[in-house]
Amino acid sequence: MNLLNKVSDILKKHRLTIATAESCTGGLISHTLTNISGSSDYFDRGVVSYSNTAKKELLGIQENTLQQFGAVSEQTAQAMAEGIRIRAHVDIGLATTGIAGPTGGTKDKPIGLVYIAVSTQQKILVKRFLFSGTRLQIKDHTCTAALSLLLETLQQG
Repeated sequence: MNLLNKVSDILKKHRLTIATAESCTGGLISHTLTNISGSSDYFDRGVVSYSNTAKKELLGIQENTLQQFGAVSEQTAQAMAEGIRIRAHVDIGLATTGIAGPTGGTKDKPIGLVYIAVSTQQKILVKRFLFSGTRLQIKDHTCTAALSLLLETLQQG
């Protein structure tokens, strides 16, 4: 059974709902989650919050979080996941923020730097990744890593 089917089965079995807040993946995770028939049982919505304005308006990210840590940071990823979970009234919020390239990287935040966060009422998990490849490969790697982190969270209960 593949990763997506495992995630889908657990969400359905436990009657959990999920919403996504995506930046660098541009909706790819939402697209992937909804590729399974019956995904409407658990998938509520996906927000592509690409700009800082969207992050603030749609997810409630504080200006000082973006100013102090930047859009690509552990703190912003956490706030995105919590923001979508709370605003969508779902069990799980899943968020991504990163630099897919080929432009936009810096010494401190290189191309391929991605933060993925999963928020539940009980806990929040944020992981940092540094992927390599083309823009599309980095987006694909991020999507797979996000689903893996979601599965890990679901399996831990």
